[in-house]
Amino acid sequence: MIEVANLTKRYGGRNGVSALDDVTFLVNDGEIVGFVGLNGAGKTTTIRIASGVALPSSGKVTIDGHDIVRHKREASESVGWVPEFPNYEQNSRAKSLLLYFAGFHQIESGVAERRASELFQKLELSGHERKKLAAYSQGMKKRFSLALALLPDPKNLLFDEVLNGLDPQGIQFIRSLLMDLRKKGKSVLLSSHILSEIEAMSDRIVFINRGKIIKIVTKDELAAIERSKSVLRMVVPNLSDVGLGYLRTLGSVSIESGSVTLSGFEGDPSAVSAELVRRGFLLREFSSEKSSLEEYFLRLIAESNASQEAA
Repeated sequence: MIEVANLTKRYGGRNGVSALDDVTFLVNDGEIVGFVGLNGAGKTTTIRIASGVALPSSGKVTIDGHDIVRHKREASESVGWVPEFPNYEQNSRAKSLLLYFAGFHQIESGVAERRASELFQKLELSGHERKKLAAYSQGMKKRFSLALALLPDPKNLLFDEVLNGLDPQGIQFIRSLLMDLRKKGKSVLLSSHILSEIEAMSDRIVFINRGKIIKIVTKDELAAIERSKSVLRMVVPNLSDVGLGYLRTLGSVSIESGSVTLSGFEGDPSAVSAELVRRGFLLREFSSEKSSLEEYFLRLIAESNASQEAA
């Protein structure tokens, strides 16, 4: 279990820049929690603190009851971390490096050899054990990072943008691996910009913006939200400020290249088109679709930014 409690991180002292502000959430055993936010929102900072490679300004992260700062050894034994940009010695040979790290986990040499062979097979790296990491493709390097994280068979895993740069086959492989980890009762915190995969794999989703948690939803809650809200897209050549004002009473409005998007709409789309026509606006195009996780996420961000700026 991963517990993040009142986590705060500031750079530059008490009056410096706040990267995290009172962040609190939980990742239960046998649960995959998606971690979603824009670049710079605080995802990587949270994961780095949870992995023990960065220190919080205040608050704490506990791994299976062990404080990652006060009881780093015990906590670190129970957590595996895959960074967004793994940085290993490129002239190292893959299996040799894996066995080297096994020593840090105090894994006996015979056990380490068996574990390494199992991981190279499980992660589809068999036959590449003696290659230098410089000869690995990006997808292979990502799988090698997974092998290092899984080497001590930790109960908790932190994946920071593990899907980045992978082709569809690679994403499918990671998806299958994550489902297997969940079945084994592992707790997984998964950060990714690929929202469709976050939605498909996560039991809960934590949304973060400007260092603050703005929403935590379960998969069922998200499904209910998406069923009740729609996204309307339209082209209205003569749309005026009055027309925009009307649309903004119905949801979040954005305009790009002459196309108007109304997100978070609840109701009958045909009533909107009829009302626009009644008011004398010309509808060149009009379509509706159910809200996606991306639309929901962007709406949350817009609402959060507006709230913070108003404060």
